[in-house]
Amino acid sequence: MKRDYYEILGVDKSADETTIKKAYRKVAMQYHPDRNPGDKAAEDKFKEAAEAYEVLSDPDKKARYDRYGHAGVENMGGGYSGGGMNMEDIFSHFGDIFGDSGSPFESFFGGQGGSRSRSGGQRGSNLRIKVSLTLEEIEAGVTKKIKVKKQITCKTCSGSGAKDRNSVSTCGTCQGSGYVRQIKNTFLGQMQTTVVCPKCNGSGKSITAVCHTCKGDGRQMDEELIEIEIPAGVQEGMQLSMRGKGNAGQGGGPAGDLLINIEEKTHEKFSRDGQNVVYDLFLNFADAALGTSVEVPTLTGNVKVKIPAGTQAGKIFRLKGKGLPSLQQYGKGDQLINVNIWTPKNLTHEETQMMEKMRNMPNFKPNPVAGEKGFFERMKEYFN
Repeated sequence: MKRDYYEILGVDKSADETTIKKAYRKVAMQYHPDRNPGDKAAEDKFKEAAEAYEVLSDPDKKARYDRYGHAGVENMGGGYSGGGMNMEDIFSHFGDIFGDSGSPFESFFGGQGGSRSRSGGQRGSNLRIKVSLTLEEIEAGVTKKIKVKKQITCKTCSGSGAKDRNSVSTCGTCQGSGYVRQIKNTFLGQMQTTVVCPKCNGSGKSITAVCHTCKGDGRQMDEELIEIEIPAGVQEGMQLSMRGKGNAGQGGGPAGDLLINIEEKTHEKFSRDGQNVVYDLFLNFADAALGTSVEVPTLTGNVKVKIPAGTQAGKIFRLKGKGLPSLQQYGKGDQLINVNIWTPKNLTHEETQMMEKMRNMPNFKPNPVAGEKGFFERMKEYFN
């Protein structure tokens, strides 16, 4: 079982962005692999802290985590993807909170120790798409295959941006290291820092002839068929995230993320209220007065519902567990059946005569029970 993200960083739920940032920096430095060489447990804690920071530093993810726990951030780029991050991912996404150097730990480990954590390339941009779902798909969860037009690594040069192998030489600025040293004046005096080479962006290489396909960019436009697993219980406005499925990075940088915005299609039979679904049932006057048995649709098939004699308009029947699941799979909502009495607009001569006879009969005069709850009170009771 995953540990609580607040516990991992040693902060409480009221912690602000600055406090969370400082806490992550402290934990990450404590368990950084360069300080704990060969210590697998320390490396795991380092990754665990990065996963916690990934969620708690994002207001939307933090809000969902506070409400739903780990299940609330699955498929949003939080708990779902964080556990699979490698060191390059972590430094690429969060290195900036440690300063402007090429690696977040260069100032502590001599500059070169962190070179393996940064490719020096530029991270690809995120892509955003919309996915429309029916209530049936939301109830069961669904896998969608969607074609996305995006930047991919150039197939001709494999992302190098060079025409061929002979068109790549060692960068003359950094001599192939990918880093250069700079002297900065501080209140403590002159300090030497190591930064990514501005000439080659950390690649250590210089291109003399560019690839004819990507014109030296290392990327090209293409379509990719992406399989998206959408969990049951999502709702309108929710955003999911797939790490590394956005535009390809440049110069060896990591790819961006694919952000999926959820939309709900209007249903011809049901409306949604949280985890509950609402169905309007129309009965004729005779069925409501005499009682009957009717077949009612649900998201998973038809069911029979017994209508007792004397059912009033506005009566709400509940089908337990026939609604939508919660995102964290802790149960399902109900289906609420709202009874409407259908009044005919056109009557035959014979029907009109029958109605006239019944109009003044004692049992057809309205006689509401004292203290009986009205429609809005019943709706409030059911939805709460």
